[in-house]
Amino acid sequence: MLEQLSIKNLAVVENLSVDFQSGMTVVTGETGAGKSIMVQALHLVTGGRSDASLVRQDKNKAEIIATFALDKKPKLKEFLEEQDLDDEGECILRRIVGDDGRSRAYVNGTPVTLSILRSVGCQLIDMHGQNEHQLLLRTQQHRILLDDFGEAQAQVKLLNRVVREYQQISGEIERIQNGGELLVAQQELLTHQLSELVEAQLEQDELDSIEEQYKISSNASLLIEKISAILGVLDYDAGINAQLIGVDGQISHARQVDESLESVEALLSSAQVQVQESIYELTNYLSKVGGDEESAADLEARINELHDLGRKHHCQIPKLLNTQKTIQDSLDGMDASSDKIQGLLQKQSELKSAYSSEAGALSKQRQRASIKLSKLVSKVMQELGMPGSEVRFVLNSIDDRVQLNGNEEVVIQVKTNMGQAFKALNKVASGGELSRISLALSVVTSKSDLAPSIVFDEVDVGISGAVAEVVGRLLRGLSSRYQVLCVTHLAQVAVQGHAHMKVVKSEQDGETFTEVHALGDKERTDEVARILGGIKITQKTRIAAAEMIKTVA
Repeated sequence: MLEQLSIKNLAVVENLSVDFQSGMTVVTGETGAGKSIMVQALHLVTGGRSDASLVRQDKNKAEIIATFALDKKPKLKEFLEEQDLDDEGECILRRIVGDDGRSRAYVNGTPVTLSILRSVGCQLIDMHGQNEHQLLLRTQQHRILLDDFGEAQAQVKLLNRVVREYQQISGEIERIQNGGELLVAQQELLTHQLSELVEAQLEQDELDSIEEQYKISSNASLLIEKISAILGVLDYDAGINAQLIGVDGQISHARQVDESLESVEALLSSAQVQVQESIYELTNYLSKVGGDEESAADLEARINELHDLGRKHHCQIPKLLNTQKTIQDSLDGMDASSDKIQGLLQKQSELKSAYSSEAGALSKQRQRASIKLSKLVSKVMQELGMPGSEVRFVLNSIDDRVQLNGNEEVVIQVKTNMGQAFKALNKVASGGELSRISLALSVVTSKSDLAPSIVFDEVDVGISGAVAEVVGRLLRGLSSRYQVLCVTHLAQVAVQGHAHMKVVKSEQDGETFTEVHALGDKERTDEVARILGGIKITQKTRIAAAEMIKTVA
């Protein structure tokens, strides 16, 4: 349960710390005092939407800290342990909202995402706002209410996963079918391109070397001229090779006189050998470069063919084989498209069958829940001063197709008096009746296994007199199973609380401040008297207030 709430710089609150106890706590105060500030803080600290306008003027951030005891929440404890957020039976939620609109969230001192904060918060507090009765006018809300009560949300999520996969497969089938004509044209183009490449009889060794070969062939005359000149210098009668042979003989005779010339002799001998090897290599090279002109012409024609193919496919000559493979793979994929669409159609059929099965199970689950929920809410409505009234959750079948949320629309119908026919909720109920129906739903659908604390923020709007007393007793009855926090403007509800807090607004030095005071017996009597009689509290209203409190006690 909620043990403590601390608020700093949130709206009109500068610094506030409130301790809570089990049972029912009521919160009252004058109009505009900020009674719902604690509700707003709890909404934020459990993952609600934040806004920079919530930060107190001239402050750079607002901070809310809520401390909860986890004595009876084993599932939440397991979740916290899985997220490495466990803190020995206690859960501390913290939310910081900056004046730039950004916020940070913490669980037991550890930074967490907003989704984690919400996952924890929804297991700690069940919140019912003062405007919830307006949601009853939205048909979509009727389905959500029924699915929450019937614990069908997991089934809905499972069904919707099937629907989304079915829609994805259907979209792919439609794309392939609509692109049929374009596919044929693409296939014809690729087939022609592949034919040209295959006819060229491409080999990677040739592609890698042909440009170098062509460069040599096109410069054959220059190469012959240069190599011939070099050979003339090296290999004519008085050329370098002949001179080195002569020098080698002379140094050999000299070494016989002086052994220290042995190293010089070795160098000269090596140089002569290297020159001789060069002559052999250059002579062989010259014979290759000087091939016939017919071979050179064939080489030029071949490289022109390959250059043309490269330009067509926007690639270099060495990449032509890769291009050929890519085109072949694309054609293979197109050939397999027929098989692919057959596979997609089979998958689509399987998903449709799965949808029918899941949707049927969901419909049965909703049918059972609708009967039970209708009876329970009708009973509470009659207790709330609407004798003869009934509510029923009607399942209207819709188009037999694969769609999100199942095969039926859930609609709340109501009759407010005995003998009347059931009609749509927005056609029958007045504002006060909507408030009572909303309250009845809140009472019936509150689940202790999901949230041990329940917050009611002026859900008694539009209610007065004897009905207000019934509302108060209902909320007090809930407090035997849950911790109940109720913001109210009715004395009949306020006196039912085990604890009473009053919200007070004041002004000081041009600034507005809101404070919350826990009321003792005398202060509580005065507050109930104020609610009954207005600003001026008379002895009669004080006696009436004391009597109301005594009656409950």
